[in-house]
Amino acid sequence: MDRSSRHRNVPPAAASAATLRHVDRLINSNYYTSPSRTIYSDRFIPSRSASKFALFDISTPPEGRDDSSSAYTTLLRAALFGPDAAGVAPPLTPEKNASPAMTLPSRNIFRYKTETRQSMHSLSPFMCDDSVPGVVHGPVKAPRKVPRSPFKVLDAPALQDDFYLNLVDWSSHNVLAVGLGNCVYLWNACSSKVTKLCDLGIDDLVCSVGWAQRGTHLAVGTSNGKVQIWDASRCKKIRSMEGHRLRVGALAWSSSLLSSGGRDKNIYQRDIRAQEDFVSKLSGHKSEVCGLKWSYDNRELASGGNDNRLFVWNQHSTQPVLKYCEHTAAVKAIAWSPHLHGLLASGGGTADRCIRFWNTTTNSHLSCMDTGSQVCNLVWSKNVNELVSTHGYSQNQIIVWRYPTMSKLATLTGHTYRVLYLAISPDGQTIVTGAGDETLRFWNVFPSPKSQNTDSEIGASSLGRTIIR
Repeated sequence: MDRSSRHRNVPPAAASAATLRHVDRLINSNYYTSPSRTIYSDRFIPSRSASKFALFDISTPPEGRDDSSSAYTTLLRAALFGPDAAGVAPPLTPEKNASPAMTLPSRNIFRYKTETRQSMHSLSPFMCDDSVPGVVHGPVKAPRKVPRSPFKVLDAPALQDDFYLNLVDWSSHNVLAVGLGNCVYLWNACSSKVTKLCDLGIDDLVCSVGWAQRGTHLAVGTSNGKVQIWDASRCKKIRSMEGHRLRVGALAWSSSLLSSGGRDKNIYQRDIRAQEDFVSKLSGHKSEVCGLKWSYDNRELASGGNDNRLFVWNQHSTQPVLKYCEHTAAVKAIAWSPHLHGLLASGGGTADRCIRFWNTTTNSHLSCMDTGSQVCNLVWSKNVNELVSTHGYSQNQIIVWRYPTMSKLATLTGHTYRVLYLAISPDGQTIVTGAGDETLRFWNVFPSPKSQNTDSEIGASSLGRTIIR
């Protein structure tokens, strides 16, 4: 018998009853279970009762309680509505009034787990009130105190009062080099011993000094346009290199490569291993080059000039790859950040008075801070994200800044002339400043890498005032 004839033999009442039962079965599928098959709906609502939340430090409480978020909810309610509302429980939803669901014992999938718990105080989006119960506040860290007086002063007769010169540098072996008139003197910070390295004669003057990054080689730029290389351990001149037609006021080392900038507007790259006096000539500045600094990775050279320009060069370029023209006075103060690749700080002279920050990776100007006086030097701390600036007209101050907020940690005074020279000790804690008042002053301004309360060796052992020659 075919299917059509089979339906025709079913009484109409029986067929109608069967149809109604089928529809009722579909509508009430939650209460009907077919003996032969399972009916699936078109939605999947997962059950997380067997999930391994303990692996992620998340507990699965019985329904009706949410312990994982109750503390935060209480804290948030107290912050929004006051401490009196902290103990008021929220009304339960109909789902939370239902009977507790059966939970499975929680086991970690892995054999080990690291406990990383944060206090609820660190999670609060508001400044929490001390009266909120169950919240433990950590101690507030007091701001670091920077001594307002130098711990040592050296008399430096004939230290020139010339903004465009760079006459002080501190070596990785803790030896300070200072150009005084036509002579270079070395001061050992460990023993306080003073050594006369060289005398250029009455027809020449020291215009810049710069230590190699490692070793005992010292470069000396002269007013006659020469660059001399000295071995300080033997007090012996290794070679003299020419190229500049006028005085050499800026020097910067990059491994065995020495860059020199002069009043003739040029920068010469010199490989001290090569026979030639220089391997390339960088042209771009329209006035005297008075600032030079290599980046910490030795890939970029920043130069500043009396043309109010800041240029960035790479290792192989003879033309600047980046040009910044925002300063309105000479750019002598230049410093690369040791903490962030491509972060460069520069300072302008009397008509500018600003410290500007640049990202050379994205070629962007980040920020500007008006200091109120001529910016002579900049140096970053390698231990913390702070920097020091020294100033001339009109306040002759030294300022310790916290970056990136540029809030002042300390303002140090004592020099009676422009603070034209700045160098930092190899441990990164002490700076030395020099001025036309013919003094070198030593300040403890930065913390040590391990402890912010540890005094540097030089600061603890060397007090008083002596003469450097």
